[in-house]
Amino acid sequence: MYSKIREFVQSKSFQNFIIALIIINGITMGLETSKSIMYAYGNLLHVFDIFVITIFTIEIILRVYVHKFSFFKDPWSVFDFIIVAISLVPASSGFEILRILRVLRLFRLITVVPQMRKIVMALISVIPGMISIAGLLMLFFYIFAIMSVQLYSQSFPQWFGDLGESFYTLFQVMTLESWSMGIVRPIMEVHPYAWIFFVPFIFVVTFIMINLIVAVVVDAMNEMNKHDEGIIIDEIHSKDDNTKVEIGQLRDEIRELKALLVAGSKN
Repeated sequence: MYSKIREFVQSKSFQNFIIALIIINGITMGLETSKSIMYAYGNLLHVFDIFVITIFTIEIILRVYVHKFSFFKDPWSVFDFIIVAISLVPASSGFEILRILRVLRLFRLITVVPQMRKIVMALISVIPGMISIAGLLMLFFYIFAIMSVQLYSQSFPQWFGDLGESFYTLFQVMTLESWSMGIVRPIMEVHPYAWIFFVPFIFVVTFIMINLIVAVVVDAMNEMNKHDEGIIIDEIHSKDDNTKVEIGQLRDEIRELKALLVAGSKN
């Protein structure tokens, strides 16, 4: 019984069924935002939602039964357990926010799709490097925000009236959203050389610092790919070694058989 349940839970067809169920559930959650659809099919969507959480609950119970305490040693399994547990909390008074959080069950795609899990693991692995880059980025923002307040607060208080407003304006400039026609050109009408301040800021923050974050993530992905390739190569080598050992054993057996045949023919 245990072996059959384990084989069923770990089967590819069952995993594909869970993936399909998560995707369909995501579509139905989107449909629930439409008042007209909820008016016409609200009861049906509610029944399907109950069906989905029932399947997810049964899946978690089976996985706990198969893996036992090791289930809770796996962070991804614990994540699945928490997501399903949130969905089981009744949407009564004081718990309405938990019903809203049931949309988080769509994150289960990360745990069941290996490629998504690989990307998340890469992002987690680069957190220390990203923190360093973010710290350097904040330093640039802080320096330029102070300078912008001193330079443009009197002429454009709506953008650079204080440090907080300057931070937000510089963030908009960093994203390149209406930075030229919306902010810099109006400033240049009053301060013709304002481009000397903004162009270096965009060059450093947007083109260098942001691309550094991308480079760190790409490097982490490459390292993971190399690690996976190394594992595959080691497995191939181990299989080759096993094959060589088996071939050697077969040769020895063939020699023994030949010796027995020769001895029998002589007798």
